[in-house]
Amino acid sequence: MNVISSWFKRNFSDPQIVILISVLILGFVFVIYFGKPLAPFLTSIVVAYLLESVIVRLEKLKFPRVLAVFLVFLVFVAVMLVLIIWLVPKLTTQVTQLAQALPTYISTGLDFLRALPEKYPAMIKEEQVQSIITSATNEMTAMGQTIIGKTVSSVFSAFSIAVFLVTMPILVFFLLKDKTIIVGWLRQFIPRDSKLTLSVWSQVDVQIGNYVRGKAFEIVLVGLISYIVFIFLDLQYAILLATLTGFSVLVPFIGAVAVTIPIALVAFVQFGWTAPFAYVMISYGVIQMLDGNVLVPWLFSEVNNLHPVAIIVAVLFFGGVWGFWGVFFAIPLATLVNAIIESWPKTIKVPSES
Repeated sequence: MNVISSWFKRNFSDPQIVILISVLILGFVFVIYFGKPLAPFLTSIVVAYLLESVIVRLEKLKFPRVLAVFLVFLVFVAVMLVLIIWLVPKLTTQVTQLAQALPTYISTGLDFLRALPEKYPAMIKEEQVQSIITSATNEMTAMGQTIIGKTVSSVFSAFSIAVFLVTMPILVFFLLKDKTIIVGWLRQFIPRDSKLTLSVWSQVDVQIGNYVRGKAFEIVLVGLISYIVFIFLDLQYAILLATLTGFSVLVPFIGAVAVTIPIALVAFVQFGWTAPFAYVMISYGVIQMLDGNVLVPWLFSEVNNLHPVAIIVAVLFFGGVWGFWGVFFAIPLATLVNAIIESWPKTIKVPSES
């Protein structure tokens, strides 16, 4: 009991630590309980944070902030319109086409599995293949029932998306335009004795800024290059597969492996065991290799290098708590934890009892 009491006094007797812990707890509780209803607002903060760096660069070029905000916001709206008018319909069309062709893919896969015992009788038994087919059939049946169940609420989802698309740009504009006013209003709630909290935030601010900007650029570049390569190789569902490849960079290590499956399946059904199939898989491997060994070190040179185990644990934990955004911010959140550990006072003198 004395050991616990001593540890508690050593680590929590400093008021600055209490402030830091309180801020972290309030932040996590707020996001956990109010994250879904305030999703447009939280997304707007992320987008505004991303666009702020561009505005700062324009201000350094002697642009008035109001003019810089309007220019950057107009470009942002133009990009959104391109995504809504051009990309989303094409993605929807290819998803529909893939869903219609799914029985063909399933039949091809089952035929491939059934032929394995004849080709490799010493390695694969027919009972094993039959067990795999039965399990796969049950999983696909359950998945189909889930999709049908979600279709009922699709109208409400479409309405929510429409509200999101209207609300989010408005919030982004005012967050950028009135940044000084908003920051000034928030500062009145920050305790005076909060040097540790500000120290941690100054470290994390650089990390998060570099990560968000770098990750957004990485998604666009990897997706665009993948699309060009898939079009050149005449691969079906090029936009859909390129989009998946782009977003696969959100989950280091795991994302690249997961997206390999749909790409290999589409290429195999389209080309079979031929040279074009090999070209697709080699090209995809080269893209992932260049991303991991060239693009990522260049984009994230200023981001703390975290151990792969820490990254995977962060992705699993924060992704399970906050879904897509938890995955997106897994690395900066892990960086936040690391910054807290690094900034945590190593020795705090406990007053001796008289």
